[in-house]
Amino acid sequence: MSNGQHVSLAECFYGSVTVGERGQVVIPAEARKRLGLKPGDKLLVFRHPHGPGLMLARLDDMRAFMDELQQWDVMMATLVEDTEEESEGE
Repeated sequence: MSNGQHVSLAECFYGSVTVGERGQVVIPAEARKRLGLKPGDKLLVFRHPHGPGLMLARLDDMRAFMDELQQWDVMMATLVEDTEEESEGE
């Protein structure tokens, strides 16, 4: 959930899938419904940075997330700069 609410593991787990001969998997219907995934949606596939898992993200959602991160980066840079200026003034 995007508003900071806690999401339980049970709410995030949609079951298991089997990798087919061509390396394909089917996203469970409940996951597609809850996440609003439609035929033709582009998904990005990431390797988990610390383990053997994969992560999927809708391209449009990842773009929005990256835009938000850029805003946070600008805000954090400003905060660091302000803090350094205050420290120098003491």
